[in-house]
Amino acid sequence: MLQFPCANLYEAILLMNVDTSTDPVLSEPNGYVNAMTFFGGDVAAGWEPVEAAFRHNFDQGEEIGASVAIYHRGRQVVDLWGGSFDGGERPYDDSTLQLVFSTTKGIAAIAVGICVGRGLLDYSAPVSQYWPEFGAHGKAEATVAQLLSHQCGLFSVQGEITLAEALDWGTITARLADTTPEWPIGSTHGYHALTYGWLAGELVRRVDPQHRSIGQFVADEIAGPLDLEMWIGLPEHFESRVSPIVGALISTESSNPELQAMLEQFMGPGTNGGRALSLNGAFAGDGTFNTRAVHAAEIPAANGITNARSLARMYASTLAPVDGVKLLDDEVRNRARITVTPENEPDACLIMPTTFGMGFMTHGFFTPYAGSGSYGHPGAGGSVAFAQPERELGFAYVMNQMAQNLANDARAQRLTDAATAVIDAL
Repeated sequence: MLQFPCANLYEAILLMNVDTSTDPVLSEPNGYVNAMTFFGGDVAAGWEPVEAAFRHNFDQGEEIGASVAIYHRGRQVVDLWGGSFDGGERPYDDSTLQLVFSTTKGIAAIAVGICVGRGLLDYSAPVSQYWPEFGAHGKAEATVAQLLSHQCGLFSVQGEITLAEALDWGTITARLADTTPEWPIGSTHGYHALTYGWLAGELVRRVDPQHRSIGQFVADEIAGPLDLEMWIGLPEHFESRVSPIVGALISTESSNPELQAMLEQFMGPGTNGGRALSLNGAFAGDGTFNTRAVHAAEIPAANGITNARSLARMYASTLAPVDGVKLLDDEVRNRARITVTPENEPDACLIMPTTFGMGFMTHGFFTPYAGSGSYGHPGAGGSVAFAQPERELGFAYVMNQMAQNLANDARAQRLTDAATAVIDAL
């Protein structure tokens, strides 16, 4: 088992932020910042502290463009957007779409949960019961629960793989089925940063009576019923609405030589973390996720394109009916949100302890969300979406300015803290 090396690295990797800010700007009463930053949206009475936190992030120069949305007790109470679409004069508005990296994993987890609720899947059953080829190389007894909680040791493939091969569904899923686990299944867990989505998505495709792709399943069973703008595999005619990501993915470069050495040791090329995040280098280019080819493909761990309004509405509908639609029954939801990874077990890819349920990242040090009971998923650079049943809260934040942290983005946490303070004061 991987041993966590030191407390300094623990905090350094989690909280690492490269200063990507521009000069600080001051808020103007007409809804603009320095006549450049646009703000729009709606806030219900009593929820103004969330708007203040949202504007604060811009005032501090931490944002280019972003949106935040909140549902409480099945009702939308916050839907805000602001900033620049691409760093220029085009506003980031209510028509803007955003790639949300690993926040996509929560969408896939809900799709799997829908299949469980319909009796098509059993979290406790072997994956090979539904996907016989998956049983190769000692994986025959691996359960759906172990796969969804990142315990199967399939965080990358063995050998070289090109981006084109990774974007081809049949190729990547066949490669993964034919991959030997990196550790005995169930002995530890490690973040399947990209592979989780193909593994979960292939399960959905195999058990769905119509054998729909995960992208089509999400469109038909999640986005359609809830009237969401949400895609895994974006149709080309929506491409012009996608705000480009600004900045790099998680970097192993630091001005601190000691931290630089530690980052290289645990996140550099050839390490578990580096291989997981780049699929052995196939996704290594900083601009890869801004390309049409990546947007068009189905990468259910990393290329969901949506907005905060849709993500918050989706999570709210896992708690209670939203306009008559409830995505998960309570039994499935409560099973899915329970942490199954051992307490304080270091993640074999991300080094620090992470907490997983059935595809969701659950409440923990790495993912505090709104406190105990929360379930959802963050995305590289800052995006996050989650629900917390105890507060009847569905929350989502998306942005185009990448921060160099893996989770627990300071901008998102300010918004979360403001929301929980409002609810707790009610």
